[in-house]
Amino acid sequence: MIRFGPKNLRIPKFERPVYMVAGGLTDYRKRYPEKSSSELCMEAFRMAVEENDLKVTAEEVRRSVNWCVYSQFADHFGDQLLAASKIHDYLGFDPLGNIEVKTGGATGGSSVLAAAQAVASGYASCVPVVGWERMDEVSTKVGNSYIASAACKDFESELGWMYASYYALMARRYQYENKVPRETLARIACKNHEYACYSPYSQNPGKYTIEDVLNNDMVSDPLSFLECCVMSVGAAVLILADEETAYSLCDHPVRITAICGGTHTLRTADRRPMPILLLPNETEETYRDYFKGQRTEWPGFSSFLASRMAAYLAYNMAGIKDPIEDFDLLETHDAFTISDVQTYEDIGLRPYGRGREFIESGDAYFEGRLPTNLSGGLIGTMHAVGATGIWQLVELMWQLQGKWDKFHADPERWARYGKKKPEEFRSLQVPNAKRACAISHAGTGSHVTVTVLEKA
Repeated sequence: MIRFGPKNLRIPKFERPVYMVAGGLTDYRKRYPEKSSSELCMEAFRMAVEENDLKVTAEEVRRSVNWCVYSQFADHFGDQLLAASKIHDYLGFDPLGNIEVKTGGATGGSSVLAAAQAVASGYASCVPVVGWERMDEVSTKVGNSYIASAACKDFESELGWMYASYYALMARRYQYENKVPRETLARIACKNHEYACYSPYSQNPGKYTIEDVLNNDMVSDPLSFLECCVMSVGAAVLILADEETAYSLCDHPVRITAICGGTHTLRTADRRPMPILLLPNETEETYRDYFKGQRTEWPGFSSFLASRMAAYLAYNMAGIKDPIEDFDLLETHDAFTISDVQTYEDIGLRPYGRGREFIESGDAYFEGRLPTNLSGGLIGTMHAVGATGIWQLVELMWQLQGKWDKFHADPERWARYGKKKPEEFRSLQVPNAKRACAISHAGTGSHVTVTVLEKA
């Protein structure tokens, strides 16, 4: 059984405030042969420095940068080691220093964490975080096997070299323990595909019924195609800065009040039981009767200790008492519908065993108490892995700045990507949003970051 020492749970702190200044995206596609990875990263960077209402020119932003962080999940896809070096040169940042981060599906979130640490410590004052993924130079089958290599090759790989198979087992276990109907998971897919309809960047938008999801072709029972994230090509950029630099570049930066990470064993069979790590909105009484049902231990095979650990640290760092009440927006890493409902519990939106209530109550919808994945999520919009955690934060930053319509509602922006703005377009700008949270998640829960943002 895992037992924490008193210093294991030390709450992190920044030596100085860290801000988000600007963000940029490409659109996301299954294939993007007409643009190289370098070109896609430049496109996202240009949006960040030219279209975010900054007070200085793009060249002045470039001259403010003194460290760079790059985010790419797998060298395999583009068959290029040190791809970050090419991107760094292409963006004009040589000979400034840089690092490239890789933590599986959480690579984007971990990259922002590394950049925030550089700014918070005083090592750097302006840091672009640049993420991308090139997933179209191999077949879908080969791509799935590359992605599945982020799980334990000695254990999970025998299940078929495909993450959907790993999560299908989790779904079966979770449904058994918590008596969750398939319709509940389908609701998540319906919501996220629909919100993707209002994003010019999205790869997989659609308006579906619960029956459509349940009757869709199966990937790995019980998960259908509409319940799984998409393999994508695209890039995202987020610029972080200290307070002085942030306000010299931008009138309305967004503050990162916390960003924390957690991990768990790569091999799921090695996950030892432990007492539930309680969040600020929970007590021992919360789980007094929980283990009297089908659930006998925690975290087991159906909860993510890495998510709970990251949330515990981030909530205490940012002073979050109740995520439902304290957040106005949330972006989860909805790689599969089952991982989404698991995450609801791990980050304290509902106690363990009751995650279904968050989606079934309406809380997760645009009109609800905590609108979740208004971006369309990984299921509806994208999972260009190295860009994913960065893209989530860019979307939240625009929401907190009141700029969602600027970056989603303009017909010319849709035309930029060869699309037509839908006639039934709907604004998803959340009124008066002040605080948001994003979850970046890897593997079968091996790495997770939780980021808390606040309107400055």
